Amino acid sequence: MKYKITVNNQVYVVEIENINTRPVIAHVDGERFEIMPENAGQAETRKDPSEKTERKAFNPNPTPVRSTSPNPALSGNVLTAPLPGTIIEVFVKPGEKVETGQVLVIIEAMKMKNSIRSVYSGMVSEVLVSAGQSVAHKQALVKFADIGEASWI
Repeated sequence: MKYKITVNNQVYVVEIENINTRPVIAHVDGERFEIMPENAGQAETRKDPSEKTERKAFNPNPTPVRSTSPNPALSGNVLTAPLPGTIIEVFVKPGEKVETGQVLVIIEAMKMKNSIRSVYSGMVSEVLVSAGQSVAHKQALVKFADIGEASWI
């Protein structure tokens, strides 16, 4: 089974071959790990000796690596669409100061207009949508400046 697991804002794709065998074989982002759960009451199975595997130690607290995400919604300081729909109007421009609760965008969904309000106070760094554009659920709409980028904070 495949799972998407988030640890410290880092998303990992984990595939477990068979949860009932011991050791449990897990593939994390393409790397193979053998995990021995601490359940003493379960039978242990042996792996095929013909299979050559490289053993790697599992580090539950890896050193965080700062990388730019291709998806702005995963990088923080971003207002995302709470529902899919069509952008009717955008009320902000890059460089504009906004307050928490201020209406930034209106999305039409199922013949209803929904005011999307800011959850941040700060400066708009980038407007990622325009009027007439269709948006998906959780798609990034507006990106806010980082604290270091906003000189007025």
